[in-house]
Amino acid sequence: MKTAGGSDAAKRRAGERAADEVADGAVVGLGTGSTTAHAIRALGRAVDDGLTIRGVPTSFQSRQLALEVGIPLTTLDAVETVDIAIDGADQVADDPESAGHGALIKGGGAAHTREKVVDAAADRFVVVADPSKLAATLERAVPIEVIPDAHTVVADRVRDLGGEPTLREAGAKDGPVVTDNGNLVLDCEFGAIDDPGDLATRLSRLPGVLEHGLFVDLADVTYVGTESGVETREY
Repeated sequence: MKTAGGSDAAKRRAGERAADEVADGAVVGLGTGSTTAHAIRALGRAVDDGLTIRGVPTSFQSRQLALEVGIPLTTLDAVETVDIAIDGADQVADDPESAGHGALIKGGGAAHTREKVVDAAADRFVVVADPSKLAATLERAVPIEVIPDAHTVVADRVRDLGGEPTLREAGAKDGPVVTDNGNLVLDCEFGAIDDPGDLATRLSRLPGVLEHGLFVDLADVTYVGTESGVETREY
């Protein structure tokens, strides 16, 4: 079976490898996306077998799936720490010689703000991916969540930084995508991003930006599911 961006078997291997890291009693950040969904389902099976965990979902999608598979849920403000967060990526910088090695682009599901909050709060952040998500240099459009009244101003500032912003349109209704936080998303093309850290800093400084989809110096490991196993990238 094939799914967009990679085989379902490879995604399942990566997700299940990450789920194997979760210890009894852990608070787990539950990310968003098709690969992370395999980790959530694996955790649900482990809960059925007696594993005791609490999940912190990063989106409506991950919350609904966690409830479906029986994972007890909590919130960030109700726990002292998040022991481990498991999340996917739209693209992973995979050149060990690059300053951006291990940086991610996230936000294809428009949940990157909550994902970043939970992932950054975790003692260990585990990324799950298939080989189609790996790139020597990040080059996908960077999603930026913006306050609705500021989207045109932010778009102008993005152009000043050399980017080309596009307001993300909804597929099943007229008008733009609205995030779980009630904001809009600009997908910003910058071409090859040689210095993700510098661009991340510049985007964070723009008034009206709630959060962007560049995740720099956050991941501890990436598990890459393949057709025959799982490859590990430690950072």
